[in-house]
Amino acid sequence: MTLRQRLALRLYRAVWYPALPFVRDYFRRRGRKDPAYLEHMEERFGQGAPFGATVWVHAVSLGELRSAVPLIRAFLDRGERVLITHLTPAGRRGSEAAFGPEIAAGDVAVRYLPLELAGAWRRFFGNYRPRLGLAMEIEIWPVMIDEARLAGVPLWLANSQIPERSFARARRWLPWIGHPVRGVAGVLAKSRIMAERFRALGAPNVHVVGELRFDQPIPARLTEAAARLLATPEGAVLRGRHVVALASVVEGEDEQYLAAYRLVQERFRAAGRVPPLFIHIPRAPERFGQVGDMLEASGQRVLRRSHAFDADLALADPRLAEADILLGDSLGEMYFYLALSDLAVVGGGYVEKGAHNVIEPLALRKPVLVGPHVWTIEYPGREAEAAGVLRICPTIPDLAQVMGDLLLDPAALAAISGRTESFFADHSGATARSMAILEPLLDTTP
Repeated sequence: MTLRQRLALRLYRAVWYPALPFVRDYFRRRGRKDPAYLEHMEERFGQGAPFGATVWVHAVSLGELRSAVPLIRAFLDRGERVLITHLTPAGRRGSEAAFGPEIAAGDVAVRYLPLELAGAWRRFFGNYRPRLGLAMEIEIWPVMIDEARLAGVPLWLANSQIPERSFARARRWLPWIGHPVRGVAGVLAKSRIMAERFRALGAPNVHVVGELRFDQPIPARLTEAAARLLATPEGAVLRGRHVVALASVVEGEDEQYLAAYRLVQERFRAAGRVPPLFIHIPRAPERFGQVGDMLEASGQRVLRRSHAFDADLALADPRLAEADILLGDSLGEMYFYLALSDLAVVGGGYVEKGAHNVIEPLALRKPVLVGPHVWTIEYPGREAEAAGVLRICPTIPDLAQVMGDLLLDPAALAAISGRTESFFADHSGATARSMAILEPLLDTTP
């Protein structure tokens, strides 16, 4: 690093200490909605029960964990012990659910990621002593990267990307303070374009491996539960009624999607058809109650998954046939909702933060619609749109129009589902390509 870059890193490190009261206040505020934010606080300072890990995988939340699962499974298959870190309780709960038997056997441990404090990171590496670290997606923390280097832990960015907006900002600052990716051991990029951007920022050892989410296993328990529901007398009514899943709906979108529901309902009623059942799935669990109350207050007939189904996803409320909206107030059951659906709308696209993962609905061969803000899913969004398996709808009236057009045209839905077969064949295999690069590192790192 240049002198200017070293000074910038020192300033960044120093700012964290006077900012700690504000950081603690942030966790207290989040803890009012989700008390789990206040648990295991010692881990955010590098403390916690020691665990001898050979591989450390950081996945900020639930979405990043899902992309990491195939890679974590591959490491476990070769006998490695894996430490998984998260920033959010949703991610932690996801790991505990996905790797419960491995945690019980002592092969996997789950912790929170330390804050950007040198002492916290030194305690972290002293406690866990990994031989290899992987930060999933776009988790680029300067102190994490620098302390891993100082601890002698090769830290790779895996399944990684630099969205176009982030890249533009990084390029503006690059001549002045450089970019933290210069300090990583290597990058496993999702696409050729992403690899070029990492190289432009100075990252070493950049490889194109593809998107790990194309390799994630589809939970048979959830798809089989959907099939059982459709086979019951109570659930059979859904076979003759269209179902639309609104996946990962974020704050600021609920009212917009509600307006789309009304437009589609009016169109179906005018055509003498039964309107679709909309499955409304908020992304953040702390919003479940608030969103459910809002939907009920709107006059829609709402059932909540927590009341309508038991723990085994068997229907416990026969009013499903009469409902307008099923609120997906549960975690880790997205494939159940998608398996019931004819069509999926992926949330985030109607706010500036951008759309979320589109691969899960495509994995079940569902046509996907998103809003205009797709910079967050540049890959594989561009490729999916070009392949005709994803549609971008600039406005809510556009979304309602496209939903209605597709639902009223079964041949169009079937054609899109057919195209996803070849789309998946063209984009799978990222786990094997990643392991081919990472396994030799474990074999040679002392």
